Amino acid sequence: MGGEIVMSRIFLVISLALLFQTAATSAQTPAVKHGGKIETRYDGFNYETLARLRKMKVSCDGVGDLFKDACVSIDVTLHFPGSQFNAVRRVTLQVVFENKDWVRIHPLEQRDLSISTETQTFHFGRMSLITNKKPGQWDTKIEVLEATIPYDAFKKIALANQVEIKIGPGAVTLRDNNIAALRDLNSRVIPQLPSSSTGTSAKTLSRSPDK
Repeated sequence: MGGEIVMSRIFLVISLALLFQTAATSAQTPAVKHGGKIETRYDGFNYETLARLRKMKVSCDGVGDLFKDACVSIDVTLHFPGSQFNAVRRVTLQVVFENKDWVRIHPLEQRDLSISTETQTFHFGRMSLITNKKPGQWDTKIEVLEATIPYDAFKKIALANQVEIKIGPGAVTLRDNNIAALRDLNSRVIPQLPSSSTGTSAKTLSRSPDK
């Protein structure tokens, strides 16, 4: 019994290793130097595979007049159910604000997220505040807002040439290297190949026997 458990664990480790190797060699686009850090790992607790663009700075001009002294960063994670890279269940986007002195939390009514490209605008509703610290303290200079977005929308955003993130009344435009990092992240998704044909028609014609 114990040997079977050990063998199953070894098989799981080998399978995951082959999976990540396949993802690395099957990217849709070649690696580019965008300055972002992308990592992939398997989350055994939630039974999902994660591909994550870790916190990447966008601008230190802030978002709108109320947050003009803040540095803004993005953190994006693709969630794949199970141990595969073919189908994305969901995408989580975090927008991180870092202030010089203390954090200034966005009011609840100013947390609505929309993302615009050169051709369309996506509305994703209200973002969640996941910062656990209380504002006004010297060690609380960071505000993190999070939203879950569909993969189809993320893919269109990643393949766009111009991307603007708007939260409430303020907006920030992604730089070229930010967009390149999103495309690199999206390239970790392995397209599913169409099922091969058996060479016979699904519809069978019956023939009456000769009389």
